[in-house]
Amino acid sequence: MPELTTVEEILERKSHAVRRDPNLAHTHDIHESLLELEAKGEIILQRVPEPFVEVTTKYGRTKKIPVEHTWHHKSCGQCGHIPGYTSSIFWLHRQLGLDYLDPTDQTSCTGWNYYASATSNMAAQAAVMSRNFATAYEAGYYPLIHCGTSFGHYKEVREQLVHNQALRDEVRRVMDKLGKPFVIPEEIVHYSEWVHIMRDRFAERQVVDLSSIKATVHPSCHYYKVVAEDAIYDPDIYGGQRMATVTTTLKTLGINVADYSTWFDCCGFGFRHILVERDFTRSFAVQRKIETMKNEVNPDLVVTHDTGCVTTLDKSQFSGRAHGRNVGIPVLSDAQVAALAMGAHPFRVAQLHWHSTDWRPFLDKLGLNSPAGAGAYPWKIYWDEFQEDLDAIRAGKKLGITWQDADQPVNFNK
Repeated sequence: MPELTTVEEILERKSHAVRRDPNLAHTHDIHESLLELEAKGEIILQRVPEPFVEVTTKYGRTKKIPVEHTWHHKSCGQCGHIPGYTSSIFWLHRQLGLDYLDPTDQTSCTGWNYYASATSNMAAQAAVMSRNFATAYEAGYYPLIHCGTSFGHYKEVREQLVHNQALRDEVRRVMDKLGKPFVIPEEIVHYSEWVHIMRDRFAERQVVDLSSIKATVHPSCHYYKVVAEDAIYDPDIYGGQRMATVTTTLKTLGINVADYSTWFDCCGFGFRHILVERDFTRSFAVQRKIETMKNEVNPDLVVTHDTGCVTTLDKSQFSGRAHGRNVGIPVLSDAQVAALAMGAHPFRVAQLHWHSTDWRPFLDKLGLNSPAGAGAYPWKIYWDEFQEDLDAIRAGKKLGITWQDADQPVNFNK
């Protein structure tokens, strides 16, 4: 890759070039410090369970990603705004017969306090993280973090715990009062990293042709900009100069991934922005992200891997539409796309009806090149099935949509 020599060149690329010289200590490897703390008896270091897959992070460190035996740290925003995001992650696990735990005793990471309102304190933040990790450890499962915010927050808190003796002592006192061990996982693992390592297994079970789909990727700031050295990179993805997750999954599923100039920009969520300057958030999401994608590549779909990003990019487009802006791209997570590719029900599982931007043109395009013929994806039939589910629930004939209802993949022969 050509060397970037001027400030203007670096700013134009929106990032410093990633160099992986083994003779340079780009960052301190926190894992060495974790091992030292474990040896001193200060913490319990929870190892990544087998089977796991090893991947390469930004500066060449090897990171372990568990295949199963995972404790799912759910996301407030996913469960509240995008439930098909969470249900798709669980559906993928069940389709592959993988052991996982959906805990009922998880708490929020309180990242809103940490990033947005500053109403908490560091010991409380660290204790919340430690309590969740202890709960996973006691259940015999390894944490898998659904939310990019929680992922970035926990990585920063882990750094603070490692480097601050006084903070560790204060958190340990809290954990002792709770009767729980002081646990730090060997790796902080984001669900999209799990999707990344499982992408070939998803492709083996793929039943929906996605080769007619063109997608853009929005990389989550809290995934790859916070404790940046922990994100997964691959030399085959933009020459190893951008994070690999999401893009690798889409390419493996046959989607055409299109580049655009504002890929490095935030989605607009920004935490304080979404709380106190919502007009700025919406205008940024529309004008810096969605309109740029529309004008430069006109994709069928935007795919990202964080709660706030899906919410902001999807649910801000109504305001752009009201002002006649060039908008109208549906936004999904990589887990939802992978589930749809494997035949997940678009409404019982992926729950596209929760999304604000019109998803119908995207569904119309699915299966365009399938063996069953052009336009073979029968999404309107599945919409009718979902409406029948709702009618049965309203009539008291059904309590809800069960996993048994949702687990059967779609059938192109209907």
